[in-house]
Amino acid sequence: MSFGQGGPSWGPGGTGTPDWAALAETSAARARRKKWLMIGGGALATAAVAAIVATAVISTNKNDSGGTSGKNASELPSATALPSDTAEPEPSFSSVAPPPPPDPKDYISDAKKDRAPFTVDAFFPGKKLTMGDRVYSKGATHLTSKCATATKDALGSILTNNGCDQLIRATYSRSGVAVTVGLAVFETEAQAKKAARQSSGSIAALSGSGVPVFCGTGSVCRRTANSYGRYAYFAISGFTSGKDVTKADKNVFAVGDDLTNFTFRQIRHRGEVQASAAATAPAT
Repeated sequence: MSFGQGGPSWGPGGTGTPDWAALAETSAARARRKKWLMIGGGALATAAVAAIVATAVISTNKNDSGGTSGKNASELPSATALPSDTAEPEPSFSSVAPPPPPDPKDYISDAKKDRAPFTVDAFFPGKKLTMGDRVYSKGATHLTSKCATATKDALGSILTNNGCDQLIRATYSRSGVAVTVGLAVFETEAQAKKAARQSSGSIAALSGSGVPVFCGTGSVCRRTANSYGRYAYFAISGFTSGKDVTKADKNVFAVGDDLTNFTFRQIRHRGEVQASAAATAPAT
């Protein structure tokens, strides 16, 4: 007796006993076919998931905020397309050095550059002079182109021989002491230096405007001479009472030093003003 294809077969002899070996082989074959079907299905599922993930990544790159929407992956710029040097440019400097500022002394050493007016007020302005805690009253002033007429003894010929152009005198007083400063201007610095170095005699004391006669004939007074640029300056200091000056009279020396220091500063300031004007003048 037998069944159709795929059914159990009976062993020989027709005893009705199943062929257990054949049944076992058939069952094992079925199990193997089922196992391979499961493995194949799993592989297909894995491939499908990978395809979905890849599609999601590409879709994300297409629609991100970087502005690449509408382009496929092959159209995105490669890393080599980006600039390799992102550092800021280095500042550049001119290799030409700017000219040095004008030297103020140049402008009071040569008549061709020293063009400011030569007046009393340009050097001795106002009615008073303050030096620290000391206040001096300004007395008489005088300007002349005949330099020798405002001097005593040999100083007149010295100024004339060295080419003195003009001479200003100004007198200041304080506490019974007076000083007259004489400021002489020359064409060149060399002339002014020579006149100061050769100095002999003195500038003539200038009285008036509240200052009595001082340092007259026969009086002993303090005399000084110096120069800066094309200017030579001389001073004579003494008591308005006519008393002779001695080395112990420190107040007379102090008054004379204050006025000669002030005169030097005024000459230097004259050079600074002219140098500054030249430095800021537009180029021609």
